[in-house]
Amino acid sequence: MSNEIRNKILIVEDDPGICTFLRAVLASDGYDVIIVNSGGGALEMIASHCPDCILLDLGLPDADGTLVIQRVRQWTATPIIVISARSLEQDKAEALDLGADDYITKPFGSIELLARIRAALRHRRTALDDDEIALTGCYHVGDMEIDYRKRRVLMAGEPVHLTPNEFRIVALLGQHAGRVLTYRAMLRELWGPSASSDNKILRVHMASIRRKLEPNPSEPRYIFTEVGVGYRMADGED
Repeated sequence: MSNEIRNKILIVEDDPGICTFLRAVLASDGYDVIIVNSGGGALEMIASHCPDCILLDLGLPDADGTLVIQRVRQWTATPIIVISARSLEQDKAEALDLGADDYITKPFGSIELLARIRAALRHRRTALDDDEIALTGCYHVGDMEIDYRKRRVLMAGEPVHLTPNEFRIVALLGQHAGRVLTYRAMLRELWGPSASSDNKILRVHMASIRRKLEPNPSEPRYIFTEVGVGYRMADGED
């Protein structure tokens, strides 16, 4: 018998067909699966079973999923991946700003889902050390390296000239690689709580960053745009 500890995934979904699909996909990839169909049930199960990752629908019969996110974030940093039919940008931004780690719109493919779960679990394992990693280490993805100690970015071993603000943006995204950071969260982190909510400054900087880092800026490999929501750095281990 294997002694391997299997990651436990909690599915919060009231559609039986989707639950069956998710259980099959996750079980075949080696995860232990728990399913509940309500927000109240989710909170009880999270408290009692301490899952490693939560897949959360927003349209629950007893509560909106955003309320579940708010309650969960009061006491645990367990990764939350929203899986929802809501595709409006404000819905995605709200869930991410409340503390969700990722957002997948229905319908979705199993390959994408499993990749997002792996990224969320990796981030959870390093979340408590992110500041130390950012200050003392490096982040690699493809030909790109972010050297936090020397405050520089290299492409294929060659330094890339970034302005101080451009480096801060790339460094922040690298710290949270694999996660979507909303425009609002980035503005607040980079320029303080009183920063303007206008994301034009981010778009201008990002256009310059992509010209310097991406082989083809129109088809980025390293920094992806979640239209109307924010940006995501490629996960170095995918």
